[in-house]
Parts: sequence; C-alpha cells; structure tokens
Amino acid sequence: MLPELLTTYEKGNKNQTTTWEECIAFYQHLSGRFPAILQFFQIGVSDGGVPLYAGLVSADGVFDLEQIKREGRPVFFNNNGIHPGEPEGIDVCMALVRDFCIEPERLAALGRTVFLFVPVYNVDGSWNRNSSSRVNQDGPELFGFRANSLNLDLNRDFIKCDSLNAQAFNQLFTTWNPDVMVDTHTSNGADYSYTMTLIQTQADKLGGELGGFLRNTMVPEIYKNMEQRGWPTCPYVNPVTEIPDDGIEDFLEVPRFSTGYAALHHTIGFMPETHMLKPYADRYESMRALVEVALNFTVKHAEQIQTLRAEAKRAAAHKTQWPVSWKVDRSKPSTFRFKGYAAVYSPSLLGNYTRLAYDRSQPWEKDIAYYDNFVEDVVVNVPKAYVIPQAWRAVIQRLRWNGVQLDRLTDTKTCSVQTYHIKAVTSRATPYEGHMFHDEVELEERTEQVILRAGDYLVSLNQPNARYVVETLEPQAHDSFFRWGFFNSVLEKKEAFSNYVFEDTALELLNAEPGLKAQFEQWKSENPALLSDQNAVLSFIFAHCKRFNEPEWKRYPVLRLV
Repeated sequence: MLPELLTTYEKGNKNQTTTWEECIAFYQHLSGRFPAILQFFQIGVSDGGVPLYAGLVSADGVFDLEQIKREGRPVFFNNNGIHPGEPEGIDVCMALVRDFCIEPERLAALGRTVFLFVPVYNVDGSWNRNSSSRVNQDGPELFGFRANSLNLDLNRDFIKCDSLNAQAFNQLFTTWNPDVMVDTHTSNGADYSYTMTLIQTQADKLGGELGGFLRNTMVPEIYKNMEQRGWPTCPYVNPVTEIPDDGIEDFLEVPRFSTGYAALHHTIGFMPETHMLKPYADRYESMRALVEVALNFTVKHAEQIQTLRAEAKRAAAHKTQWPVSWKVDRSKPSTFRFKGYAAVYSPSLLGNYTRLAYDRSQPWEKDIAYYDNFVEDVVVNVPKAYVIPQAWRAVIQRLRWNGVQLDRLTDTKTCSVQTYHIKAVTSRATPYEGHMFHDEVELEERTEQVILRAGDYLVSLNQPNARYVVETLEPQAHDSFFRWGFFNSVLEKKEAFSNYVFEDTALELLNAEPGLKAQFEQWKSENPALLSDQNAVLSFIFAHCKRFNEPEWKRYPVLRLV
C-alpha cells in the first residue's frame, strides 16, 4: 500500500493515534483521489475556531441529498472522537473509508446504503493532546482531551446545544436522517475479559416494533457476529452494586447522550465502549469489527429498519399518551453469561478502608442478572398542539435545527389553553455541564384564558418529529428544555413589597379574598414556627393573593391546545 494511504496508527507501532491535522489531510487526499467514492465537506466550526468536517461514501457516486432521499437510500452514520481521549474510532474510520476507496468488493457490498461519518467530532479536544488525562487507560501514547474549548463534555450536549459542535450535529443529523448510528467510545469501570462492550438504544424506550426488532433481532446478531470474528461482546458493564458479579443494568441513555438523542428521531443508536485496560491495538481491532458488523447488518436489513422507523414516526404523530420518563424494572431481570475476574478486597495503604481489585489469575464464567427491562415512569396526555411564545427564541431555534414543523399565528386572540404551573423544583447544588439542572419537577395543570399573539409559534404533533417535540417541551421529560434551565426566568417573582406598608394591605387582602384566608389558616397550622417571622408571613400572603398575582410567575410558557 502506498505510504500516503496508510493511517498514523498503521504507520506506527499500533499505539499511535492521528492528530486532527493528519486526519483531515488524509481525508482530503482520499476525496481528491477518489471523488466518485468519497465526498468530504465542512459542516461547521467549533467554539475554538476549528473546522468541523463530515464525509460521505457512496458505492455508485450518488451524493446528492435530494436524490438519496427520493430513492429512499439507507443511511449509516458513524460518529467519532466525541471524547478524543478515546480515539480508536477515529483511527478505525480512517482505515475503513480508505478501504472503501481501494477495495472494489468492499465498496460494492454497500449497495444502496451510504456511509456518513464525522471523523473527529470534538475537534477542540483533539488539539488538546496529552498522555495522562485518561487515568486508567492503556494507550495510545498521545491522545486528545475529553472536554471542548468551553470545557463541556459534548456527550452531554446533544439536547441543550451549548456548543457550536452540537448545533452543527443537530442539523447534520436531521438533514441526513440516519437509520443506524454508531458513536465510538472507550469505557472506564470494572475489570473483565471483554475488550468490547456495547450500549444500544434502550429497547423499551425506543418502543414499539422498532424496539422489539433491536432487542430480539439486531443485538443478538451483532453479538453472534462479533463472537465469530474473535471479539466476544457483552452489554456495557453498568454494575448494580460495586462489582458485576451481582448483576448489570442497561444504561438509560437519555437525550443528552448521542444514542438517546438519536432515539428522538427513531434512529437505532449504538455506543460501543472498548475496555480501557486492554491494549490499544486490541481496542482498535474490536472497534473495527463492531463498526463493520453493525454496518453489514444495516445493509442486509435496511428495508426492514426503514419500514419500522417510518411506522414509528407515523404512530408517534397520533399518540394521545406519551411516556417521557423511564425507570428500570428490577422485578424482571434477564440473564447474561458473563466472563469476569474475581473481586478481591484488601486493606488500603492510603486510608482506613478496604479497596477493591480484580485478580485476572482467577477468571470466572457464570450467568449474572441483566436488568434490561425498563418501564414507564411518567406518562403525559399529549395535546393536539403546543404554542410557544415567540420570545423563547433559543427553544424555537433548537426545534428548527431538528426539522420540527412550526407555524406562526397570524392573528392575536384570547384562547382557552391548558397550562402547567411549577409547584416545586429540585435543582442540583452544583453546575452540571454549565447548567443548574432540575432533577425533580412537580406540576399543577390548569385551564386558563391566555392571549396568543400574532407571531407566536404553533407546533402540531401531527408531524414526523412529534417525539422530539414532546420529549423536549414536556417539563417532566428526562432532558426537557425546562430541566436544562431554558425557562428559568419564570421561576422568579419580579415584584416585591415593603413590610411596613404591606402589613395593612395584607389584612385587607385576607378579608377581601376568602380563598386566600383559608390558605393562610392552613399555612399557619402547618408552620407555627414561622409566625414570628414577619417576612415569611407577608411573603406567603403576597405570593398567594389574587390582587398582586403575576400570571407569568411559575407558569410554564409553553401552552397546550387540547
């Protein structure tokens, strides 16, 4: 093979990974030399000012998006380098695309399927090269850093889109509408014999026949084919206790993560996690096997996958109830034949505690509990449509990036709508990926007369992207825009009072508003210790009276037409 067609990994000692500059130059050379096979193009710029690229491989030279959509061609999407310290997917993709270009049989095997890829997603992190940030990892010698230039973990950003990378990704994903996605990673955690572990879109959460197909057909065949290729694979090792001996649980990949985001578009997603303690060469080879196995399955079953996705989108557009939160069902474990190592406990030399280690000289193989069944935790009655006031531009923008159909109201009118009022919110004590995330949300439903203004946005659920709409606009959904703080300003009351003046007004209000008086009497009986706190007493009356009510305070701005 010509030297210019070799990757950095192949040129070295199989413990090297490419730099961003080497990677991009490699693809630019390939696309210039094989223009009928590979197109390579820029899709954006990172927050650090580094170009963000994508590529497309086609067996018959068809790259036009409209033609690909018109002909219903399957799209397989491979995303790499979201965590540049986990770089095997970056190196694998380079070699695989090269082989498409120089091996006619491999290219022909794609058939009508197009291979879409992002070579390096976190381009900022890839520039931040070091040899030590992956504390427990065995190679490569140099690699990138987990966070981007905003110090964000991009695999927590797919819904909130704080980064320019995520904004570009949302638009790329929506434009190409992939049928299957593989997003490559390396795992931390317990020690065991497997080099490859796998997270897939949680089948119950994906739902319907598409979820059943993933669980009962696609995943078993991937496992079988990986075994045949010499890389036995197990589910991502997410122990229910400290060690896998006591069972493992499916990773609930909510929409902040790539596979959870993909599920909002009814795309089957995989997150292969090679084991950090295995040599880089083994991690590379197992990752290549996984990408190829998933791609081959997609090519073979493309028509069925596309049919199931289309059916899922049609069903979502007509649902009257929607689960927006899920939890594991511990009453119905499956089993998995697991190959592990003996857990050994010994006194720590650092402190007064017992430390865990794994003894590779004591391997074991046995069936362990595998908790892969999830049940609905929160189910909402969905409206016919939502109305988003035009002021909430950041939310509207994200809906547009994801292909949501929005209609603007042409007239101002008063309308009876269903509203949510925020009764209570429990937020994290420290920032999480740049936000004070709301872990718990308690709502009260009301019916109110509200002014809908010309220019506000009507979002009907009778559309293919209904799932994305519901799971971002319903406040109790796992990763709703509300939970991420997009509507925080409504949680703050804007007007206040002076105690010495409001004391007399408060007495008048209790006489004028019987409902307020009843609420106050109940509050007094429940909070006797606060009766000596003037500000607490007056604040309760001020917050609950009708005269000084602020309609926007604690009212979720997105309205529901039922």
